[in-house]
Amino acid sequence: MKTAAALFPLLALVLFLPTAVVLYRRHGTMSQWRALSLLGFLYYAITALCMTLVPLPTRTADMCKTFAAAASPQWIPGNTFSDIWKEAHHKVTLNALVLQNPAVSGAVLNLVLLLPLGVFVRYHLRRGVAAAAVAGFGASLFFEVTQGTALWGAYPCPYRLFDVDDLLLNTAGALLGWYVAGPLARLLPTWETLDRTTLARQPVTLGRRLVALLVDLTGVSAVTVLMLLATAEDVYSDSHPIPQVMIAVFAVWFVVLPWLTRTTPGKRLLLLKLAPTEGDGRPALWRIGVRASLLGVVTLPLMATLVAASMVLLYGPSWVVRRVRDATAADTLAIQWQLIDHFPQVLLIVLVVVLLGGYVLMARRRRPDLWTHELASGVRTVGADARSRRHRFHVEHVDAPQAPGPGTDASQTPAPESTRTASGHH
Repeated sequence: MKTAAALFPLLALVLFLPTAVVLYRRHGTMSQWRALSLLGFLYYAITALCMTLVPLPTRTADMCKTFAAAASPQWIPGNTFSDIWKEAHHKVTLNALVLQNPAVSGAVLNLVLLLPLGVFVRYHLRRGVAAAAVAGFGASLFFEVTQGTALWGAYPCPYRLFDVDDLLLNTAGALLGWYVAGPLARLLPTWETLDRTTLARQPVTLGRRLVALLVDLTGVSAVTVLMLLATAEDVYSDSHPIPQVMIAVFAVWFVVLPWLTRTTPGKRLLLLKLAPTEGDGRPALWRIGVRASLLGVVTLPLMATLVAASMVLLYGPSWVVRRVRDATAADTLAIQWQLIDHFPQVLLIVLVVVLLGGYVLMARRRRPDLWTHELASGVRTVGADARSRRHRFHVEHVDAPQAPGPGTDASQTPAPESTRTASGHH
């Protein structure tokens, strides 16, 4: 459990962006309850995996002798009952057979291990009992095979036993979780209801736009690094055109592509596009340029940090040292290092000025749905696909269905056709 707690933040950070992209593309929003639920399930999944594999043994010369009992898989179904009778020392009492029997507690833990998986299959994925059985069996089989193959060959011999009873108990636990989720689904509102509530307040949510921007910034940084590696003869040279390349890539990504296609790669991935703040159609090139220039004031320092970090990872700290040592203009070098030394303060001042200025400008214009660079340029972000337009139409003109009553099963009640279409379910 300690290992799972340590791994969870890193995995959550790595999986956040792809998970957010999938949710926004499928549902148009990522409500806080859906995000918290998915994070909770991720933490559970990591814990379940660690419970079956951790702690890892120390490699020793007599390791296989120490774990000799786990060398041969246990293929006999029902062997758990023999273990219970053996641990009871053939005593027919409640304490011996149940309360103080380690074989019983182990069986109960195996039953409970995948119970949350069954709940997730029914409430989140809206799948039937067969899907819960397949998911439980597949997860348990992965655990058992990993144990039986000594962590897929990482160790010379298994340190935990492959037990067919564990496979059966884990699968039964997933099925139990599916049935337990029935009353839970009747008490809680459906995800579609929560999504409609969020989209009714803001059809294109702030989180969706920020995820698209994060994808764009990552893409610009990656393309900049690739171009630097492909075009530069000496990456250590002080004449290495990092700023010029980065600005050129930024201009193509945020000005040329939006003018030609009305969207950036990140916005296209999130099903968004650019449009004039008044009306529809393709924004003028100069408006897109103004928008990109204001956006670059905040984002270019972040991209410069990503590019520099990538170059350091590729070439090591010597990349920075060599660039400083090979510099020819001492005054230019001094100015550069002064900016680097005070970079956090400069960035903080820029952010504060931009945020305060944006707040004042939006308050004066009474357009809280638009940011500073959108108000100044007259270019806004809207949904790009027909599915988004249909979703907004149904949110505005169709009465939202009521949450399932206490006598109905939310996981089995089909959503209206408009909801299924807007949410991406067919």
